Amino acid sequence: MEHVVVYITAPREHGERIARHLVERKLAACVNIAQVTSIYRWEGRVERDEEVLLVVKTRRDKLKELIAEVKSIHPYKVPEIIALPIVEGDLEYLRWIDESVNF
Repeated sequence: MEHVVVYITAPREHGERIARHLVERKLAACVNIAQVTSIYRWEGRVERDEEVLLVVKTRRDKLKELIAEVKSIHPYKVPEIIALPIVEGDLEYLRWIDESVNF
């Protein structure tokens, strides 16, 4: 199985709801929520927002469904959803991810 970490940014008031939704649907084994300040370009302007960064641990085969679910409940028109491969990790932890996202 290929494991991935997915980064998702969201408004603070939506972060926990998105995280819980992904874990309850078994699309994520775990989601960490960190407070971040984001500076970005949107519609020709430089913006600054206080957001949360969701750090999602899951499997690559869950990505399409995870992305669709996030987009269905996320308030942004174009939410940040990017996946990075987990190159290595503790085998027990990776096994736990597998067990947590299996139906």
